[in-house]
Amino acid sequence: MNKIKAAVIGATGAVGQVFMWREANHPWFEVEYITASAARVNHVYGATVHWLLPFEMPASIQDRVIDEFSIETMKDRGVQVVFSALPANVAAEAEPLLRDNGFFVFSNASAMRYYDDVPILIPETNIETLSLIEEQGYPEKGFVVTNANCVTAGLAMAIAPFKKYGIKEISVCSYQSVSGAGYPGLSSFDITDNCIPFIKGEEEKIEKEVKKILSIDPLVDVYSVRVPVMFGHLEAVWLTLDEDISLEQVKADWDNFKEASHLPSTPVNPVLYSAVDAFPQPKHAFWGEPQGMVVYTGRLKKRGNKIGFVLLVNNLVKGAAGGSIQNAEAFVERYKLL
Repeated sequence: MNKIKAAVIGATGAVGQVFMWREANHPWFEVEYITASAARVNHVYGATVHWLLPFEMPASIQDRVIDEFSIETMKDRGVQVVFSALPANVAAEAEPLLRDNGFFVFSNASAMRYYDDVPILIPETNIETLSLIEEQGYPEKGFVVTNANCVTAGLAMAIAPFKKYGIKEISVCSYQSVSGAGYPGLSSFDITDNCIPFIKGEEEKIEKEVKKILSIDPLVDVYSVRVPVMFGHLEAVWLTLDEDISLEQVKADWDNFKEASHLPSTPVNPVLYSAVDAFPQPKHAFWGEPQGMVVYTGRLKKRGNKIGFVLLVNNLVKGAAGGSIQNAEAFVERYKLL
């Protein structure tokens, strides 16, 4: 089977590294083209990148040479799919340009998430919104598909099975790892032995995105806290439902929350519950198969029609690059590109 040629733009940052790692041996996509900042053009990837992930860099990407950003060169080299790990301010200019030149853009940036014709896609929860690419002009034109904010990705996955019971209120406090701030991120003077109970813009994103993704309009209360761990975002959640359901029903709904299409990046159980007392923890962020794509839940409680639990999402994989790759897989499958 011929693979679809892809580009990774912003390939050396934390999210870009996950794109490179996840696509090193992807069955559907072949990375043909990679870009980074101008200072790194023509440098060898393995020599110039500060590798942040908790395992060795795949040998297949170490000798890749970083390209200068050029739409014409990307076209000449047969690139169809573009994975964007750009900062939001850069993405706001680059991603519409890429779309207008016919590329299929799968973005981790927030720049275009709130456009009416741009989906914030999570295949397990709102696959029907993928059809918005047709409003952008597909198949005659390119498009942009975004993934959710990293906290929202885990939250939307964990609460989607309960939408059928009517979600009236969501209360969530997120405990977010330092890798979510990118590299070099926060000063060690600020975060060592400390927690910071404010992340600019984060709480507003979570509230706005969970409503758009699940097409619901509950009252949403959010606190976001930066904590001194490297990977994984932990979230303490309370849901108020219209219906009073049992804890056994909650567990059954999570267990039955499966995607029928079995995309390469979709776990058998996308949301996995454990009754172990001290589970989940950020040290489990890269557990599961595929690594980092499972949302873990635990500490389940009930108070009337309120359901409480703790969840863990890998902020760089399911909550970022892995989610974008899964979105591209959903597109390829739905529109039969292979």
